[in-house]
Amino acid sequence: MKQKITLGHSPDPDDAFMFYALAEHKIPLGDYEFTHTLQDIQTLNDRAFREELDTSAVSIHAYAYLTQKYALMSCGASMGDNYGPLLVARQKFSREELLGKKIAVPGKLTSAFLALMIYAGRAADGLDYLVVPFDQIFDAVHAGAADVGLLIHEGQLTYASEGFALCEDLGQWWFRETGGLPLPLGGNVVKKSLGPKVVRDVTDLTRASIRYALAHRAAGVSHALPLGRGLDTAMADRFIGMYVNDLTIDYGQRGRDGIREFLRRGHAIGALPEPREIEFV
Repeated sequence: MKQKITLGHSPDPDDAFMFYALAEHKIPLGDYEFTHTLQDIQTLNDRAFREELDTSAVSIHAYAYLTQKYALMSCGASMGDNYGPLLVARQKFSREELLGKKIAVPGKLTSAFLALMIYAGRAADGLDYLVVPFDQIFDAVHAGAADVGLLIHEGQLTYASEGFALCEDLGQWWFRETGGLPLPLGGNVVKKSLGPKVVRDVTDLTRASIRYALAHRAAGVSHALPLGRGLDTAMADRFIGMYVNDLTIDYGQRGRDGIREFLRRGHAIGALPEPREIEFV
């Protein structure tokens, strides 16, 4: 009998593309059967705190609190390599101006929010922010509930058509600030209690799924397109390319260094607990 594995990921084109081969049984799954759950990243972070899923996408920010329960796969990264979450507004603000404004953020445990805190040089209690579901941030700023929006997912490509001005690309800022490190945003984790063999097997299957999608790109993009929330095929392909690439197959040394530096800086400003040694599978 196959071992059932519960798998969570975001309802976004990049995650759907990554898990295309697993979802559609395009690769041999061996002794395992996967049950897929699609939920927003803040919900997946919360579920990981309760250990509800065997393997899941989580924010790297959230992983700082999950190191005892979950191992971090060395594949499946969403990293911004000189691009990342955007701060946008109805008019362009300087850094000093926007940090004095109310900012709509997509969740307190998202990596975008940690990147914002590092950019600001202060923990959450030093910011004026409003937590809004990621797909309602445009609406919150348009309605005046917030002055600035912190964008993740496809909003990074569509903000101009929504009438917003770019104030800061946090991925570009991070790249300059760290001398060329990628900004770690999301990762895939697997529950340590499953045991070393299952942890390795699930990681290997995830990597194989990513490789398959990259090798069968058109089919993978077509599979992911229904989750594009208004993106056409070309835009969806562009977005997927931003977050599913060589760093997704394996973090490499740059990716590992990026994660360690991200969490180190988060701790330095008081936004994170004492950093723990990161265990990569």
